[in-house]
Formats: sequence, C-alpha cells, structure tokens
Amino acid sequence: MTQVISVIGAGTMGSGIAITGASAGIEVCQVDVSREQLDRAKAYHEKTLRRNVEKERMTQEEADAVKGRISYCQDHERAGDSSFAIEAATENIEIKKKIFGAMVSTYGEDCILATNTSSISITEIGQSIGSAAGRVIGMHFFNPVPVMKLVEVIKSPATSEETLSRTIALSEQMGKTPIAANDFPGFVSNRVLMPMINEAFHAWNDGVAGPDEIDGIMKLGCAFPMGPLRLADLIGLDVCRDIMLVLHEGLGHPDKYAPCPKLVELVEAGHLGNKTGRGVYDYSG
Repeated sequence: MTQVISVIGAGTMGSGIAITGASAGIEVCQVDVSREQLDRAKAYHEKTLRRNVEKERMTQEEADAVKGRISYCQDHERAGDSSFAIEAATENIEIKKKIFGAMVSTYGEDCILATNTSSISITEIGQSIGSAAGRVIGMHFFNPVPVMKLVEVIKSPATSEETLSRTIALSEQMGKTPIAANDFPGFVSNRVLMPMINEAFHAWNDGVAGPDEIDGIMKLGCAFPMGPLRLADLIGLDVCRDIMLVLHEGLGHPDKYAPCPKLVELVEAGHLGNKTGRGVYDYSG
C-alpha cells in the first residue's frame, strides 16, 4: 500500500489529486514553489471538506483526519518517504521536463514518477531523464478530480510492467477506475474529445449557429450532460488550444487538427473560460 505520495503543482488538478488521495487514507505532500498557490490549495481543501460535512458525506472527525493527512511544502522535504510522485504542473513539455529532472534526482529509486498530462508524450518525458524512464507513466485525472472516476493510465514503450501495475493499484486505492492506453498524442480521451470541441468552434466561427444553439443541439441530440463549448470553458480555452497544437504537431493533418481561429482569438484576448470569468460565455454575473 502506498504510504505517502507527493503531488507537484497545487493548481486545480494538483489540489484535486491531493485531496482525493488524502480522502482515500493516503498521506499526501502537496508541493508547489509558490506559497500563494499552496495557500489557495489549502483553502480549497478546507472548503471542500466543510461542504462534505455539511452535506453529511463525512463526519467532522473524518474531515479532520483527511486534513491532517495533507502537508504543504515549497520543496520536496518529505521526498524520501514518497513511493509515488505525481507531477501536475501546466501543460508545457519543457516545464514538465525540468520538473522531472528535479524529481529523478530527489526521489528514491523505488518511487514511481507520474505525470498528469492530458496530451504530452510520456515517451519524450521519460527520455529526458535517461535510465529512469521505466518509472515514468501518465496518470490523466479528469476535472473535477474528486468527482470524476476515470484515470487514463498512459504507458510508453519504456514504462515497466511494475510501474504500470503499481499505478493501477494506486488509482484503485484512490477510488478511481484506471483504464490503460498507449502513448500517442492526445491519448484516447483528448484525441476523440478535442477535435469535437474544435469543430464546435468552427461551427460557431462559420455562422452555422451561436454557442447556445450549438450546445443545446449537442446536449439534446447526443445526450451530452454539457455542450462542447460550455465544456471548453470548464476545461480552459488555453488548454484546449494547447492540446489541439499537440495533436497537430504529433499527428499531422493540418486541416483536421489546427485549432480553430475563433478558439485562438479568445485565448489571445485572455478569455480562457471559467477561470477568468469569460470565455465562450460570460461568467462575470
């Protein structure tokens, strides 16, 4: 059983992974170089636990126990105790390579080195740290992490079977359903999802219909719980654009995978969706 995991990056995904692990009885070290980001993660954790108590999903004693299992670190002070390190930084391969370089020199040789990337090559990240590539694997959690059941587990040709089996076991311990896939741009989820979202932007850009109509048709006609443009706002329009660029670079087919100009226009204007208060839709009210 995993005793301690380190989660590197205290943003939306990292803080969600941390509280999910702690809620499953795992000791978690939430790591981020930014004290401000750690404080935001701690406030999110406290708010989530308070809500769970109010809704009688857990007792106050259970919430206190979960809170007590999370420590907040600006460095890897508990690195030696971790059997898993999960990187959850921004979706940028150069940043991830830099973090993995620090991880491989900090964590013990038995520590699995996982990345929460939603599209970036596990193979390339592994190659950047040489002989430790067998310990590198993708753990693609979905937002919001405490709610969504899937973990898309991505193995590269170098990923060892032990790394795969331990990652599946950790995912199950965290109450998730792990499903394995091989390392290709976008994996399965975003290779299928993001072109659909991109096509919804094209439909809007071409004047086929407005956002409300596009989302309404897809919700009622395809039984989607959320329309593709509203989902894009939830994911983050910058994330959607970046994933399309990964697909475009990795798979070719420029007409198929190039991000829609309407999507790029919103990102360049700083309208990134829910997190900025405006994206396809306006959330300022």
